[in-house]
Amino acid sequence: MPSLRSRALAAALMAAGRRRRFASAEAVQERVARSARRPASHLPPRSLGKVAEVSRTFVGAWPVYEVSPRGAEPAAQVLYVHGGGFINELVRHHWSLIRTLVTEAQARCVVPAYILAPRGTADRNVPVAADLLSGLIASGGPGGTVLVGDSAGAGLALAAAQRLRDRTGAQPSRIVLISPWLDVTMSHPDQAAIEPADPVLARPGLVEAGRLYAGTLAVDDPRVSPLHGSFAGLAPLTVFTGTRDVLSTDSRELLRRAEADGVEVEFHEEQGLPHVYPLLPVPEGRAARDRIVDLVRAVAEQQ
Repeated sequence: MPSLRSRALAAALMAAGRRRRFASAEAVQERVARSARRPASHLPPRSLGKVAEVSRTFVGAWPVYEVSPRGAEPAAQVLYVHGGGFINELVRHHWSLIRTLVTEAQARCVVPAYILAPRGTADRNVPVAADLLSGLIASGGPGGTVLVGDSAGAGLALAAAQRLRDRTGAQPSRIVLISPWLDVTMSHPDQAAIEPADPVLARPGLVEAGRLYAGTLAVDDPRVSPLHGSFAGLAPLTVFTGTRDVLSTDSRELLRRAEADGVEVEFHEEQGLPHVYPLLPVPEGRAARDRIVDLVRAVAEQQ
């Protein structure tokens, strides 16, 4: 059973109408149009600079942040790909996880503010993300390289890992996927039963966001929906999902298909927890973050 705090937060999210932003195609289109008129900031909070070294470079048109431990050598490196339905920028919860990885796992975090849909489509974004991942692995930096993504960012991260595998065979030490969105078709038959209890997401808006991200590609193209790609030869996977997440079907399908392809999967499904619960200020979220820190530390120790 979820903690009292988790139940209260889910009720608050539902009451606040969080899922309205994905309630319809029109709601997503309006949000995209509003963002085009007044783009949201992806800047890290100023408080992050008090505990970490923060810098920014550009990879093509992508701003890419590097966040490293202050006054200490990094023990490992993390490529973190943020969620937001492919239409939303980095937000406070993302930066909070990055802060945790830097301060508790002593990781150097590379954080791309990738181009959002509809300008940033899968055929453009996946190759750039794969190049970033390839560069980190090849750099021979401290420890190993862990690829972390949440929600839509987890889909982009997994597609990048698949592309890199196909291109060179290289892989990070581990891939961590938080409430991954891996199939933008939103066609799994179990989603209809889960959706009414999801306090954050709704299928009509997700279908539209996925369509925008697909661009000229088919929505079931593995670059758009990596659940439809091969899992053979990928790095070990760790997956977090909650049963009050309409996207939990993607995680369950990932588990089945990855294991069938011989990939190691560490799977965490929390009863009664919503989308991206590891990013939330609840006990179960804290436990998930602790596990991610442990995984990064373990990668560092293995090098």
